[in-house]
Amino acid sequence: MDPADFYTGIVAELYGPLKSFTQDPEPYAAFVERAGVPALELGCGDGDPLLELRRRGLEVDGVDSSADMLERLRRRAGEQGVTADLFHQRMESLDLPRRYRAIFLAGPTFTLLPDDATALAALRGIRAHLTDDGSALVPLFTPEPTPSDRIGHVRSAVGPGGADLRVSVVSERRDEAARTQTTLLRYERHHGPDVSVTERPWLLHWYPREVFEELAATAGLTVTAVTDPDGAPVPADATDLHVHLAPAT
Repeated sequence: MDPADFYTGIVAELYGPLKSFTQDPEPYAAFVERAGVPALELGCGDGDPLLELRRRGLEVDGVDSSADMLERLRRRAGEQGVTADLFHQRMESLDLPRRYRAIFLAGPTFTLLPDDATALAALRGIRAHLTDDGSALVPLFTPEPTPSDRIGHVRSAVGPGGADLRVSVVSERRDEAARTQTTLLRYERHHGPDVSVTERPWLLHWYPREVFEELAATAGLTVTAVTDPDGAPVPADATDLHVHLAPAT
């Protein structure tokens, strides 16, 4: 399947109840406060951390390739009394009505782009939508293989109406040369006699630091800093990075 279509249907429905963690909003709030507004979150999903930044009064728009996730975001925003301008677009083909002083992704979102060519298109879109004095923040990480004893393990949660929601890893394939890891995930919803099951490949594509910096330069961006998520310097071999970018001069 097209990786951009992963978070649709039952996967979008089960995403909130079954997610294993919520993004810490602090690094992204600090970035936006430092870089300025308006700001844009790419791959905003169902609203973490965008909703928290909006609650703090920060002018942040959102973009996501999944209409289903955006619908979840709109519903959550309404429940929380928060508003935001949202756009249903792929980050590799951005065409938005204005430019931004801050553009960021939260967590491992950039690794959902399937290859270097798509990543380059996304970086070009970031450059095109940044103001000349703008800044971008792209978190990068290298995924670890799923331990063998976790293959087949089921994580569950209770959904609306008492539905039994489940997700498990069926299998995993890793290609070091292509820098990809494809995990086949099984999603299930059991509600009395009604059962829905789907299996989907979750593709992650990672970037050595030098590869990402070359892609950024080709897109017209320059790396201004590389830190850990808390803003501290990182060693050259670190695999969990926050890369800060600015338009090349």
